[in-house]
Amino acid sequence: MANVVKIVYPTCCGIDVHKDFLVACIARTDESSNTIHMMRRFSTNTGDLRRLADWLAFNECKDVCMESTGKYWVPVYNILEETCNVCLTHPKYVKAIKGQKTDKRDAKWIAELFKCDLVRSSFIPPFEIRQLRDLCRYHTKLTWVVTAEKNRIQNSLTTSNFKLDAVFSDVFGKSASRILDSLLALGHSNFEIAPLLDKRCKATIEEVRAAIDGQLSYAQGEKIKLMRLHMDHIKGLQDSLELLIMELAEPYLPQIGLLLTVPGISSKLTAIKIIGEIGADMSVFETSKHLSSWAGVAPQNNESAGKKKTTRISRAGVYLKPLLVQVALAASRTAKHPEIMDKYQQLLKRRGHKKSIIAITRRILTAIWHMFSKNEPYNAKLYHKADKPPASRVLTPEQAFDLLRRKGYQIVEPDSVAKQSSGDEPAA
Repeated sequence: MANVVKIVYPTCCGIDVHKDFLVACIARTDESSNTIHMMRRFSTNTGDLRRLADWLAFNECKDVCMESTGKYWVPVYNILEETCNVCLTHPKYVKAIKGQKTDKRDAKWIAELFKCDLVRSSFIPPFEIRQLRDLCRYHTKLTWVVTAEKNRIQNSLTTSNFKLDAVFSDVFGKSASRILDSLLALGHSNFEIAPLLDKRCKATIEEVRAAIDGQLSYAQGEKIKLMRLHMDHIKGLQDSLELLIMELAEPYLPQIGLLLTVPGISSKLTAIKIIGEIGADMSVFETSKHLSSWAGVAPQNNESAGKKKTTRISRAGVYLKPLLVQVALAASRTAKHPEIMDKYQQLLKRRGHKKSIIAITRRILTAIWHMFSKNEPYNAKLYHKADKPPASRVLTPEQAFDLLRRKGYQIVEPDSVAKQSSGDEPAA
């Protein structure tokens, strides 16, 4: 006898959200598995959304499911989260059959899937974390704008035949900025260079003189001045924004203190940005693997007919993943944390830089999950225990080969070694 799908939510609602309106469908299932559907259409104005909440309460519907359509779901979620258990899901998990789509059918299809608990819910942090996340992402976007302006300035210098990037590691460092100030003020490069160079600058005066032997037109000079003025204005906005972020992050000072013990995290703002993305409550993620998958630092499972089509990481974690990669890069380059640097060097030999740094990123995120779950600071000794040799020192051949592979060695077959010693090419 075929298994019958279990009804988890006898009374639930599916909502198809659009920009100006939404369609809600309440599915009420009785003990005989007979379902009655009630349809209503509401606008997305606040007053109509309150009427939607009243309609759900009148029909004793506490469980609601809707798809995340752009930003249009946010006002609906803000109104319903006070009285209902809202399940927000990605549209790909509730997509209807092509050719059978209408707004009412979409809402009904969402309700039918949700009542059987066949919908994967997205992680939506509490309101306070969402506010902190919004400000942190705005701070990141302002950083992107500054980077874009720096690229434009570099393009202007290149078209004017100034090669500051050839003699300075940072075109916007102290020495390069002083030289650029003089170029913009005077309009030519006939000025004394030695007083402008920092004592740590490795480039000689002759090299710098040759690099600034260009021609700065009036238009390019004024353009660079405007772009630098824009960068200064954005820097002021970021300073004001950081004060607001610090104010809203006051309730999470214990978690910030824990994150500052993680290798590669030295800035309080970096710790706050991580909390803004993943929250402070790790109970929403069943295991550290779920958190890694949600952040987009775990390999995909795409296998068919016994063949793995791809193991690439997903595109999730647009804001979190680049931040954690920067943390992993900083941690893998310092000898203060050998458990991170040594692991990176081992992986680098056989997996390459990109895959190795993603592995370190996942290790750091896993450590953060355990730290928040146990309310404990980062403990490097836990990684040193795994490096100790086994007490028995007895290994099977398979275990020995696996140990050698983890140390970076490549295992070749005996036939390949014999052919190589005889002068033949080894087997691929």
